[in-house]
Amino acid sequence: MNSEILAPSQLSPEMHQICDKLKAMGYAQSRRIRIYGEEFEVISNPFPDGNGIAVRAIAKRELTERIVRLPLPVLQTVSRGKAA
Repeated sequence: MNSEILAPSQLSPEMHQICDKLKAMGYAQSRRIRIYGEEFEVISNPFPDGNGIAVRAIAKRELTERIVRLPLPVLQTVSRGKAA
């Protein structure tokens, strides 16, 4: 996948706030998450990807890096202010 990671200074204030909240929820570099039925080690902080937000992660089973888009319900929860 060819995805461009924007520098923090290139993010809108709202997008920056959403990414910060996602990091606080555990979607951050050096954390482990379980998503889409797989375990991943996150190797980047959240970043905009197309119409969503993603992280770079390594799947426990595959040991290959890939971009994992965060599920819409997670993004909706953060953008509504229900999460840290």
